[in-house]
Amino acid sequence: MKLSQYSYDLNPELLAKYPADNRDESRMLVLHRKSGKIEHRIFKDILDYFDENDVFVFNNTKVFPARLYGNKEKTGAEIEIFLLRELNKDLRLWDVLVDPARKIRIGNKLYFGDDDALVAEVIDNTTSRGRTLRFLYDGSYEEFREVLKQMGHIPIPKWIRERAEEIDEERYQTIYATEEGAVAAPTAGLHFSKHLLKRMEIKGVESAFVTLHVGLGNFRSVDVEDLTKHKMDSEQIFISEEAAEMVNKAKREGRKVCAIGTTVQRTMESSVSTTGMLKPYEGWTNKFIFSPYDFSVANAMVSNFHLPESTQLMMVAAFGGYDQVMNAYKVAIEEGYRFGTYGDAMLILDD
Repeated sequence: MKLSQYSYDLNPELLAKYPADNRDESRMLVLHRKSGKIEHRIFKDILDYFDENDVFVFNNTKVFPARLYGNKEKTGAEIEIFLLRELNKDLRLWDVLVDPARKIRIGNKLYFGDDDALVAEVIDNTTSRGRTLRFLYDGSYEEFREVLKQMGHIPIPKWIRERAEEIDEERYQTIYATEEGAVAAPTAGLHFSKHLLKRMEIKGVESAFVTLHVGLGNFRSVDVEDLTKHKMDSEQIFISEEAAEMVNKAKREGRKVCAIGTTVQRTMESSVSTTGMLKPYEGWTNKFIFSPYDFSVANAMVSNFHLPESTQLMMVAAFGGYDQVMNAYKVAIEEGYRFGTYGDAMLILDD
């Protein structure tokens, strides 16, 4: 498969700038991947397709306030940094993106907050936009993280930042987010409401939780036509014994295992036994999934509508079938579905 095969025309007006009034009332396109049949439903109808002892697998990562605004020493130029990865908690070292990057060099000091409460020094240039910072903070690690949290902003994508941030801080998290460490939300999970989770519980549909801390690499553009040459950035994942056993029990019993989003698919496919069972794991993954690919764990999937040439679209097409998924996207555009982070959902079923 080539990058150009995942290009399609998307009217910018279809990019959702606002979330639905209620989480579970987005539209939902249902794709039956074997027959190619398409249905148009509302997301809260999802339980019509699942039975007792089926399993939904969620990513319980939580977005942290990764965007900081500050000023460069001497010139006072405004800068924005995006915290990507903590490298060393004792030395306060972080990999970050800097905007504008061209004016920030090794040795520069950056100041954040009122009265320059937090200072960082640039100690390495890692990429054209990336830098490694050492935060100069004398307090305890817990105090330092609290200062970062107070000064930081939830890194909501720029095209949806028109909304008041206090509203987005709540809506740009899943309601089951518990493990802080992501710089972006796992968007398929944003459709689940407390009421829907309660209905799942009453129906006997089980919930398993894994963790993938979404990094910026999940959204890095692909700039090679030959997809085998694209390298994904590593992201941290956790799969507990409890989650693995819940999923494997459903597989042994021939139940549905539904991956809620591409991050869940990547997590599960990164730790699979030779017999196709999910293994507990704690570590990192840089797995890049695109067609052709045989999925081992999930036989159903929920996804948002992703942007052209994105790695998420490539994975969804690998799961649902390239022709079926690209046709579903064509139908979604014709029907006015909303795309992107706050957009509508697609449910892919194995029938």
